[in-house]
Amino acid sequence: MTQLSFSYWNALVSQFIVISSLLAGFSLSLVFLFAENKSKITDYIFKAATIATASFLVSIFAMTKILMLTNKDFPFKVTAEDIVFPRVVGFVSFIIGMLSIIVILSLSGWIRPGNSKNFTITVGITALILIVLLTV
Repeated sequence: MTQLSFSYWNALVSQFIVISSLLAGFSLSLVFLFAENKSKITDYIFKAATIATASFLVSIFAMTKILMLTNKDFPFKVTAEDIVFPRVVGFVSFIIGMLSIIVILSLSGWIRPGNSKNFTITVGITALILIVLLTV
């Protein structure tokens, strides 16, 4: 397996931090939006938004640790093994956050009357398939 350089990791996690920050803010706004509603669907959306927010926050902190460790001016010696745990935690929590966002997207049509249910589920499944295809 090819070992990625620290400069590449540094650039990569910088992008993950920005994306995770934006998605955490979006998810947090949904938590506040659906906190008062009492229907079963909005309860599922609330829970998915809470999971997404927490997951993206964990991802931000894990990626920030990698960002600091891979900086060329970090004061201590760092090996590739030092970034394994934050890398795994960061990527897994990012994926959990993304899946939670897709759940929110898919369930959003269920809170509106009409034919929105099938549309939002189709969009959610399509997004999931495209994300999997683009990351494999």
